[in-house]
Amino acid sequence: MGRENELVRLAQLLDESRLVTMVGVGGVGKTRCAARIAALLEKRYCDGVRMAELSDTHDPELLEHALVDALALTDHTSRPPRTTLVEHLAGRRLLLVIDGFEHLVDACAGLVRELLRRAPGLRVLAVGRLPLELDGERVFPLAPMTDEDAMLLFTERAVAVQPDFRLTDDNRETTRELCRRLDGIPLALELAAGRLRALSTVQVLQRLDDRFRLLTGSSRSALARHQTLRTAIGWSHELCAPEQRLLWARLSVFAGQFDLEAVEYVCGGAGLPAESVLDVLSGLLAQSVVLREDSTQGTRYRMLDTVREYGAEWLAATDDTDRLRRRHRDWYLGLATWCELDWFSPRQAEVAARAESELPNLRRAMECSLESPGEAHLAQYLAGTLWFLWVGCGRLSEGRHWLDHVLEEDTPYDSSRLKALWVLGHVAVLQGDPIGAVSALQECRDEADRAGDPTALAYAVHRMGCLALVTDDMARAEELLGDALRRYRELGELNSNVLMAQIELAMAVGFNGDPDGAAAICEEVKEICEDHGERWALSYALYVLAFTALQRGRPDRARELLGKSLVISHTFHDLLGSVLALELLALVTAVEGDAAEAAVLQGAADRIWPSVGLPLFGSAQYGQPRVRCEELARRELGDDRYESGLRAGGQLDTDAAMARALASGPADRPETPERRPGTPPGPGKNAEARRLPYIREGRA
Repeated sequence: MGRENELVRLAQLLDESRLVTMVGVGGVGKTRCAARIAALLEKRYCDGVRMAELSDTHDPELLEHALVDALALTDHTSRPPRTTLVEHLAGRRLLLVIDGFEHLVDACAGLVRELLRRAPGLRVLAVGRLPLELDGERVFPLAPMTDEDAMLLFTERAVAVQPDFRLTDDNRETTRELCRRLDGIPLALELAAGRLRALSTVQVLQRLDDRFRLLTGSSRSALARHQTLRTAIGWSHELCAPEQRLLWARLSVFAGQFDLEAVEYVCGGAGLPAESVLDVLSGLLAQSVVLREDSTQGTRYRMLDTVREYGAEWLAATDDTDRLRRRHRDWYLGLATWCELDWFSPRQAEVAARAESELPNLRRAMECSLESPGEAHLAQYLAGTLWFLWVGCGRLSEGRHWLDHVLEEDTPYDSSRLKALWVLGHVAVLQGDPIGAVSALQECRDEADRAGDPTALAYAVHRMGCLALVTDDMARAEELLGDALRRYRELGELNSNVLMAQIELAMAVGFNGDPDGAAAICEEVKEICEDHGERWALSYALYVLAFTALQRGRPDRARELLGKSLVISHTFHDLLGSVLALELLALVTAVEGDAAEAAVLQGAADRIWPSVGLPLFGSAQYGQPRVRCEELARRELGDDRYESGLRAGGQLDTDAAMARALASGPADRPETPERRPGTPPGPGKNAEARRLPYIREGRA
């Protein structure tokens, strides 16, 4: 509402400069203004507009991860996330909005400088309380709203709390004076409007006037903008009941969104019984101190940064910050434990979404443990317990960051440290880092053996078998994976990791020329997955079953299985599972006689692999389908047409590649340079290939 002149000026500045920084006091409406300009300008940028909210990112080392998230990138590799950002942005025309960076200003300035230098099509709108101070930066100070815009916003918010509120001749001047007293600061206006449930406009103005005089002892014209906002928040704070002020202070330990159950546990206690929290929270909602946000995860809440900071000061004044931070940490330790257990269930997708939404609080819990003397083992426990988020939900890079970080702490080799070690080894395997994997897994194996921890030992052996698999040592892979499965059975262990050990063993068996044996193992896994509602491991079992179906001469069955596998992998943002299935689907497509589409799918896979790691792990065995596909497609198309198809596939982003791969048949696929609608592919040279082995067999 309002701000039309500011929006026009911002658009002009973004035309003139590749870096514009909008500055202003907290609560002046910077975020709202940035969101509006982003929506207005989206069509100007062929690669769109992306917004990165940084207020909940406290560690400068996580800044790049936050931008990776904002750009919806998934990178499984061990590359620094800065490299991922640069490579993604280098050829794109995009507007990146960075909001709330002031507490990370030095790190943010360095990153923005490099991104602008390396990505000529990038423009950045930075939003904060101070400039980045980079060459070429245009600074746009966002002033408080004009009287008319302020009255418009106040009226809009007033109607929300008092539906019959209208600007009339009787209240217009009072409202104008109120907006002036609040210096046109949107947050202050919203807090004041929230008071109309109980007070008239005149009463709000009178109380505000008294509060200003009491706090400043001078005229309104002497007030600085920061003091005005602080006064408005302080006035709202004073009008809260004592239990509301207490909850406000305690809520400041949360980062990002939070739910009612978390509030009841963390904030309930002395002076605020858990059973009263809902009523007290409702009061803060009514006063706009807390905001409600409905999502797929249910009703959740959050506080604006300025309001949270005010509460944090009051919490510190009560000398209760450390206790509340530990309670917050304990809640999220429990949540992570529950999520790990519930991952192996029909609620797997819900667990993934919940963990994603709670990531800011999970990060804060790890930070709390690392900062508390003698509690680093809890950070190690949390980083290890979140393996399903790092591995199953496409967050290998951030997982590697936390696992490396928590293991730097000198702690005993208890179950928490050992788990963090094997999870680190697993992440390193998937990132294509065999040296890092061997180091972590051997340490875990040796120390687990010494400490008599059979569970950690089983997981270390399992992941060493996985490493042997992707490095083409099939005999050792079968030996280690078989050993791990025996250990799991002795322990009574059954979860997604155990199923993955079976799937990896099946892959080794299949690579060694026994498709029937591989299929038998994965059919058993499929049954277990269906019994327990497990989906993530199922996607890999379906991939192996498709591999064996192709070996047996059933491309139609392989396509059906790969379609199901792709849907699951893409749902969980698991790029590794997605790209493996895409590579195999390209071969299926070539075998079916559509060499042009096979080349496009291979090109799409080529684009995805850099975000996963070493293509096909550098493995000759995993690379067999690709080699065979290229042979068939080149023979059918010739070099020029094949390379053209690769380039066309390389233009597809991940979502477009998945949609194309999931097309139900040749007639439903998008048009390519090699095939026009209404012209289905003829049998060509690949017709005979349907009667040949599709993947060369033989023992490694």
